[in-house]
Amino acid sequence: MTDMQRESMEYDVVIVGGGPAGLSAAIRLKQLDADLQVVLLEKGSEVGAHILSGAVLDPCGLDALIPDWKEKGAPITVPVREDNFYMLGEAGQVRVPNWPMPKLMNNHGNYIVSMGNVCRWMAEQAEALGVEIFPGMACSELVYGENGEVRGVVAGEFGKNPDGSKGDGYEPGMELLGKYVFLGEGVRGSLSKEVIGKFNLSEGHEPQKFGLGMKEIWEIDPAKHREGTVTHTMGWPLGANAGGGSFIYHLENNQVYVGFVVHLNYKNPYLYPYMEFQRFKHHPMVAELLKGGKRVAYGARAISEGGYQSMPKMVAPGVALLGCSVGMVNVPRIKGNHNAMLSGKAAAEAAHAAIQAGRASDELTAYETEVREGAIGKDLKKVRNVKPLWSKYGLTASLTLGGFDMWTNELLGLSLFGTQKHGKSDAEATGKVFAHKPIDYPKPDGTLSFDRLTNVSFSFTNHEESQPAHLTLKNAEVPIAENLPNYDEPAQRYCPAGVYEVVREEGKEPRFVINFQNCVHCKTCDIKDPSQNIHWTVPQGGDGPNYPNM
Repeated sequence: MTDMQRESMEYDVVIVGGGPAGLSAAIRLKQLDADLQVVLLEKGSEVGAHILSGAVLDPCGLDALIPDWKEKGAPITVPVREDNFYMLGEAGQVRVPNWPMPKLMNNHGNYIVSMGNVCRWMAEQAEALGVEIFPGMACSELVYGENGEVRGVVAGEFGKNPDGSKGDGYEPGMELLGKYVFLGEGVRGSLSKEVIGKFNLSEGHEPQKFGLGMKEIWEIDPAKHREGTVTHTMGWPLGANAGGGSFIYHLENNQVYVGFVVHLNYKNPYLYPYMEFQRFKHHPMVAELLKGGKRVAYGARAISEGGYQSMPKMVAPGVALLGCSVGMVNVPRIKGNHNAMLSGKAAAEAAHAAIQAGRASDELTAYETEVREGAIGKDLKKVRNVKPLWSKYGLTASLTLGGFDMWTNELLGLSLFGTQKHGKSDAEATGKVFAHKPIDYPKPDGTLSFDRLTNVSFSFTNHEESQPAHLTLKNAEVPIAENLPNYDEPAQRYCPAGVYEVVREEGKEPRFVINFQNCVHCKTCDIKDPSQNIHWTVPQGGDGPNYPNM
C-alpha cells in the first residue's frame, strides 16, 4: 500500500484474465462448490475483445469441463473436413501428404472457431454459475501479504496524467483479495512476469521461446470458400531468414482466417515480420484465394513456443499461473487452447481441495503435479524437441528429425534425442547489423497487402492518450545509443503495429518515438528487444484492441 487508501473486497479465488484458462478455472470452481466466491477480471472492454479470433480447437479441454457444450449452444459448429500441408516456393507449392505425419498432427475431430466468441460463450456459462466478471478492469499491481505471499491484485485504477501523476478524476482502484490468485493473462503478462521474477520460477528450466502470430480475417468469393478446410504452409517467404509458417482456416459465412507466424529467435535484425506476412499473401496460391475478397479485421499476438522444457514453476505462495502465462502451446499442432482449459480446470480443483482443507495463500503443488504429469504434460512432452531441432538445424532437417521424434514418442513413449535445450532467449538470439544484410520488401499494394498503420485500424484498437504510456523504457538512452548502431533499432520492424519509430530530422540527432496508441498488446517488444529495455504493462481501463465479434 502506498500513501493512498484503497477499498478492498475478499473472495475465495481472484482470477486475472478472461481467456480460456481463466474462464475454465472460474467455471470449474463454481461447479465444485456453488458457494465459493469467485471473481474474474478482464482488461478488455468485454470478454473476447482482446482474444485474437481464429483457431483450430481440440475440444478435449471443453469436453472435460462442460461435456454437454453442444447442447448448451457453444459457438463451435465448423468441424475440420479437409487438412492440407504445403511447402511453398516463391512461384509454386508442393503438397505434403498426410500419411507420413504422426497421428497427433491429424485435425480430425477438431473445430475451426472464433476463440473470441468461444470465450464470450464461456463467460455466459460462468456468470450463470455465479461468477462475478468485471471487464474493463486492468490489473495494474499485485498485493502481497505480510509474509511475501500473493494476496490479491489492484484493479480499476483510472485518471493518471501522462506523467504518472494523479489527475483531477483520479480513482485509486480497488484491492481484490483472495485465498488464491490465478493469473491467466496470456503470453508475457506483466503480473505473471513479476511473479516469475520475484519467486525465481524459471530457475532450472529452459528460457521461454516465442513466436509472433499475425492474423487477418477475410471475406472471400463464395465460389472459393471451402468451409472446414485447414491449410498450413512452411517455407517461402521466410526461407533461411527465420522459422515460421502460415495457416489458412475456412470458417463459416465465407470467412477465412489468414495467419502468419514468425519465430522470434531470428538472427537478422533487418527482418520485418509484418512485411513477411504481407509478402506471403502474394504467393500465387494465396493470392488466388483472396482475389476479389476483402480484409475485415487484423490483429497480432505473441505465442509461447518453448513447450515442455520451458514451463517455469507455476505456483508460488498464494498464486498460480495458468495457460499461456506458463506456456502450454503444442508448437507443431499450433494449438494451446485445449491445454489452457485443462490448466484452468486443474488449478480450480487444486484450489477447491485446499480451501476445503482450510488452507489459504500457500503453494498449490497439486496443480503443478497435474499439469506436468497429466494430460497437458503428456501432450507437450511428445513434441518437446520439435522447436529446438528446428532452431538448431533449420526447416528441412527439422521436418525429418522432428517428425521421427514425434513418431517414436507416440509409438514407443521415448525420444532418441532425449530432451533438447533451447539455449539463448529470443532477445539474445538477435544478431548485430555488421553480420547481416538489409532485406528489401516490396511496397504493399493496398489490395492484398497493406501498410501497418492501415491494418492497425482494422484491429479497432484504442488508447486514451491522456494516460501514462503503458510501454516504458528502463533507460531512455538505449534505443539510440545502443540499439541503433548495433541492431539498426529493430523495434522499428518487429512491432506489428508501428508503435516504435526512429525519427530523423535534418540537423538533429535521431530520436526514438513510442506511439503507444497503436499497441495491439502482442508483447513482442517486451520479448524481442535485444537490450531488454522495453517493459509492457497494462493500460488503464479496457483500452487496447477490440477484435470484432465474428
